[in-house]
Amino acid sequence: MATRAEFVQRLELLDACAVSDALDSVGLKGAHSGLPRRSTRKRIAGTVETVKLHAQAPVGGSKRHLGTAAIEASDEFTIIVVEQRTGIDCAGWGGVLASAAKTKGIRGVIMEGPARDIDEYEDLGFPVFSRYTTPHTARGRVWEEAFSVPVQVGDAMVYPGDYVIADGSGVVFIPAARVEEILNVAETIAHKERLMTQDVLAGKPVSVVMGTNYENMLKQ
Repeated sequence: MATRAEFVQRLELLDACAVSDALDSVGLKGAHSGLPRRSTRKRIAGTVETVKLHAQAPVGGSKRHLGTAAIEASDEFTIIVVEQRTGIDCAGWGGVLASAAKTKGIRGVIMEGPARDIDEYEDLGFPVFSRYTTPHTARGRVWEEAFSVPVQVGDAMVYPGDYVIADGSGVVFIPAARVEEILNVAETIAHKERLMTQDVLAGKPVSVVMGTNYENMLKQ
């Protein structure tokens, strides 16, 4: 069995579309639209650490600032995924957290909810994907319910330790238990697409290249 680092290195060589196609080919859901990249032009790939936020303050008040425990628990292969489905008229991630995450080597953040300080992320060179943006602070509006727990993105559950790739096309999660299988399929699809591109550039009619070859690409 390959190591986590080896899986991430393989994932880095792919794109979200190839991984989405691979999930389609085995009947898995994990690709998400509507979470655009807000800063940089970087593709990110890594393993998931999670934060779950809530509009109701915990009994006795907040014990820590949201996101800080997840940052401290993460490493250079981590992408933090934040679920914020209540108290949504405020940002569950901001510039100071982004600076701390980048210093820790974290690869990026994906927000199921809003983010703010977008220009600051750009200046930092730190990739953030989010459902939308807002200038509103989280102070007094949203608190951390838990970290390193299952979270919901779109209509799907995402678990700590899952794999994720995100780029200009979208965000795609891979269940940790099936990462090797999905990577194998995605690599095959990416290889077939490269060959098709070579055929087009060599002058082969695109109607031929995009005909049977394309329609049968997902067949194993």
